[in-house]
Amino acid sequence: MARNNPKPIEPTGRFAYEGLERVFHEKARLGIMTSLVSNPRGIIFADLKELCQLTDGNLSRHLQVLHEAEFVELWKGMHRNRPQTLCRITPLGKKRFLEYIAVLESVVEDALAAARAPAVRAPVPSVADGWSPA
Repeated sequence: MARNNPKPIEPTGRFAYEGLERVFHEKARLGIMTSLVSNPRGIIFADLKELCQLTDGNLSRHLQVLHEAEFVELWKGMHRNRPQTLCRITPLGKKRFLEYIAVLESVVEDALAAARAPAVRAPVPSVADGWSPA
């Protein structure tokens, strides 16, 4: 029996979003990178901690991951006899983060398009024997 399928099947991998980098795809790192791309001259560690609402240890760990990926650089210095760390985005970090944001934009566009699509009143297919709700 042929099924009436009103929507064409999407090409394989259509929603794979390969450009979503795991290193950025974490709430704290997303906030850190957004803060740094917005402040290309850099942000002092304490200010970045406040902007992203992170603890010292949590921010340090996320910065370490981003630094190892060569997306941020860390500069040590002194201000009023106190050690300070300046955090800055690297050119590679800026390039890759903006590419990541472009892919996120396509995710949002796809989701909004699906949400705005007119509801199709197609009959709900029955589930084959042997299946039950999880």
